[in-house]
Amino acid sequence: MFDMLKQMLGNPQTQSALTDFVTRYNQGPPQEGYTNQETADVYNRVAPSLSPDQYREAAEQAFANMSPQQREQFGEWLCQQAQSRGVGVSGTGAGSQQQYQDPGALARMTTQVHQQQPDLLSQVLGGGGEALQNPFVKAAVAGVAAMAVQRMLGQNR
Repeated sequence: MFDMLKQMLGNPQTQSALTDFVTRYNQGPPQEGYTNQETADVYNRVAPSLSPDQYREAAEQAFANMSPQQREQFGEWLCQQAQSRGVGVSGTGAGSQQQYQDPGALARMTTQVHQQQPDLLSQVLGGGGEALQNPFVKAAVAGVAAMAVQRMLGQNR
């Protein structure tokens, strides 16, 4: 699947658009600088191409760029979305809020959800929908996509 991402980055127009997205992500608050639709589109193009390890690494980097409060809000939101769709998430319950604040723990949890139901976030985002109105969701989703692209571009250079 990672080959699909390499192929996308081989297209000069696509590479330019993704590089621009990463640049805007790195220049400001992680939830600002791009539209909800653009965030959903980039995530939906990139996330399916990532291995679980690549996804977890990108998520951990993205969550490290978020405040502890944003991570906590995203963790609670993600668990709620997963549970409402019958996806089990380990590490939820007592003490979860502290776990949500840890970028590594939250990345593992997000990757677990992504592995169990790869299209869960894509379904929830559905064309830049309501979920991205939440700044913490937008920051997380944009971050995963931007960090994955950034890592791939770094490997291409």
